This record gives sequence, structure tokens and C-alpha cells, in this order.
Amino acid sequence: MAMSWRALLYRRPSEPRAIEITFERATYAVRVRRHGQARRYTLRIDGAAREVVLTMPPRGSLKEARDFAQKHGGWIAARLKRLPVPAPFVPGAEVPLRGVSHRIAHRGGARGTVWAEVDSDGVALLCVAGEAPHVARRVGDFLKRQARRDLDAASRRHAATLGVTVRRIAVRDQSSRWGSCSNSGLISYSWRLIMAPPFVLDYLAAHEVAHLVELNHSPRFWRLVRELHPDAERAKAWLEVHGADLHRYGAP
Repeated sequence: MAMSWRALLYRRPSEPRAIEITFERATYAVRVRRHGQARRYTLRIDGAAREVVLTMPPRGSLKEARDFAQKHGGWIAARLKRLPVPAPFVPGAEVPLRGVSHRIAHRGGARGTVWAEVDSDGVALLCVAGEAPHVARRVGDFLKRQARRDLDAASRRHAATLGVTVRRIAVRDQSSRWGSCSNSGLISYSWRLIMAPPFVLDYLAAHEVAHLVELNHSPRFWRLVRELHPDAERAKAWLEVHGADLHRYGAP
């Protein structure tokens, strides 16, 4: 989210973007952001970026921010420890694609970019051409392209059912929500949905498209969602159990 004009007004030119605290002899970096609507200091964990974020009022001071973070050092340490173990995109690593685990195989001498295949032993592979330093970026780009393709198709299919129009679709690395719909008709999704089983991705598309009719979570909204995707409860349950794990893939 862009910093508000009030936050910019009170931001000091030399103010650091992050502060450090210590807890039980460990040092933790805390990203600091001013927000024009904030009335108090708050902490949250950005699971996708694997960092601590402290939001402070426009007139807040760095000293108060550091004291607040230090006071909650135990909470910060515990929450960071609970984050899933990172799974970078490197040769030999496993990454789910549409709910099926694929092993990353580097094919340096091959032509092309990234493609999926099954080897002679029946193992699903995600093959990556090119030089080794580019493997992680190429895998990430491939997954984002696949996510956009599937989410675009699912969104437009559900929109046709409801007789509405999807104005624009954006695919991002959203850490706090899997999808969102603005009153202007822009639908944003997390590209990480391509790693979930297809019925989960389809549920999110149905959920966000239903917001083009009902920009709320009223009983009528949920009726629309279930009409578009009868398996909504199973998809919601899958995300509650496995959703956080998707954020560990591609993390350094």
C-alpha cells in the first residue's frame, strides 16, 4: 500500500526503513512504516517476505517504535519461528504445481525456458533450461504465467455465468489475502494459488467474481459463491490447513 500524504508529511528524511531489537541474544530486523490512519503502534508478520512489520502513527517516534517492538520481542521470536521452512527454487527441490509435487530439474543444455514432464520412473518434473543462476527466477516466472492463465480463464468463466464483466485481473504476491476485488472491477490474486489443487484456485476465482455482484460477505454473496463453486467449504478448509505453507516456496 502506498504511503499516505500524512505519513509522508511526518516522515523524517533520514529516517531508517528498519530498526533492530534483540531477544535472548538474537537480533531481529523490524521494518517500520508510518500510516496516516494509525492511532497506535501495531506489529504483524509478513509471511511472504518473512519479515516483521511495525506500523506507527504519523507523529510517532522511532524511540517509541523500538521500545514497543522490544517489549514484544518474545512474540516476534515465536511468530518467526513458526513460519514454514523456506523452500527455494533450486535444482532437486520439490514444488507443487496445481497440487502435484514436481521436482525441479536443471537442463542447462536444453533450449527453451521451463516446462513440465514426467520421467521414466513416473516422477513429475519441472524442467528449467538456461544457466544455473537463472533457475529460481525462471521457475518463479513460469508459475506466475501459469497462475495468470488459470485465474483469467476461471474468472471469465464465472463472470459469464453471472452475466458480469471482469475489467482487469492482476496477479501479485499478496501476503495477507489470496484475492481481492475493488469497486472499480479490478480483481487481484496471489500467484501462489497455482501451487494449490485446481478446486482451490477455482473457488478463489468464484469468490472474487461474486464480489462483482455483491461487494460484501452477506448471505446473498455466499449463495452466489456456492452456486459458482459447490465445493467452496472444502476449498476454504484446504486453505486454512495448507495455505500458509504455500508462502515458503521460492523464499531464499
